[in-house]
Amino acid sequence: MNQDTIMQTSAELSSVSKVMPWLGAGLTGLVVLFLAFDGITKVIRVARVMEACQKMGIGPDLAVRIGILLLACTALYVIPKTAILGAILLTGYLGGAAATQVIARSGIFPIAFSIGFGLLVWVGLILREPRLVRWILLRQ
Repeated sequence: MNQDTIMQTSAELSSVSKVMPWLGAGLTGLVVLFLAFDGITKVIRVARVMEACQKMGIGPDLAVRIGILLLACTALYVIPKTAILGAILLTGYLGGAAATQVIARSGIFPIAFSIGFGLLVWVGLILREPRLVRWILLRQ
């Protein structure tokens, strides 16, 4: 490789590394909006949400508590200093949601949706903080 190619490659990597945190913030924002909406609809007992919960054997009082839990985990995920803890808790929450869908025999889409959202939580966080890849996967 000649000097010009190395400089061009370095500049391209630098521009990509500047875009990734913005992309991560945008993805995180979309995930947070959805999770906050889901939690709020449970807390304020939206009729359609309560009906859906009832079909799965989740009573209104439990649905409200689940909504509060979701909002608390989401709040931890939004705060930079607690984002990793929030991501871990949201992973557990969404894993529980997937398990609940399996038990209710809801079909593949609701299960995949919960798992997919769990992945989006981590993708957004890793794009915002690329050092996590080295820290988690490579233990460096």
